[in-house]
Amino acid sequence: MKVLITRPRTQADDFAEKLRTAGFEPVYFPVIEIQSVENNIALERALSKINCYEWIVFTSVNAVSSTIDSNFLQTWGEYPVGTMKVKIAAIGPKTAEALRKHNIEPDFIPDEFVGEAIMAGLGDVRGKWVLLPRAEIARKELPEAISHAGGVPHEVTVYRTLPAKVKEGELIALKSGVDVVTFTSASTVENFIALTRQCKLDPFNLPKNPVFACIGPVTEQAAREAGFQSIITAKKYTTDGLLEAITHMEKL
Repeated sequence: MKVLITRPRTQADDFAEKLRTAGFEPVYFPVIEIQSVENNIALERALSKINCYEWIVFTSVNAVSSTIDSNFLQTWGEYPVGTMKVKIAAIGPKTAEALRKHNIEPDFIPDEFVGEAIMAGLGDVRGKWVLLPRAEIARKELPEAISHAGGVPHEVTVYRTLPAKVKEGELIALKSGVDVVTFTSASTVENFIALTRQCKLDPFNLPKNPVFACIGPVTEQAAREAGFQSIITAKKYTTDGLLEAITHMEKL
């Protein structure tokens, strides 16, 4: 059973290995690339006043990798233990794991791994600033929820999601047919459609009529609104949950 992985190639190996272990054949077809913002003056200014924020909310591994560099760690290290006011929230276990690699332990990880679910853990944010290092095209639900609760969301773009370039081998693999296409974000849905059409393929009428597996409800909504129909969605919004959904589908 062939499973197409659309996430960036640099982030796909772990998922691919889990698929192999479970008996599936992973097929790489990255549709997005992640580009960190260089010489990020807005981020530097925010970090220079880091203790003015009540929270820093990281919503993805990409946000962590694009924010935490030597300057961030230097700023973090300037505050003695117990004097750092700002707290750290991480959406999802992978985001938390990425922070721990830098010896930063999140203060809060929501039970549901979607942006809006984090509000319960932020507590009373009235009159308080919340730093949101995010993608250039990030969804607005979280900052809007913070504003609605009386907080002050400060969005800083730290990375951009760009369309990937399709390699010939990847295109041949897709044309030969796959059983499942995985989507891990709304961006992967959008760019998958654009790239397949660019390659003269109909994304809604692919060889072997694959099932489209979405990592969570936000991605599922994007897929349904785009026009996909044969959709399954992970109950746990991680690649492990995605693998479980695919495995369960195979046993039906």
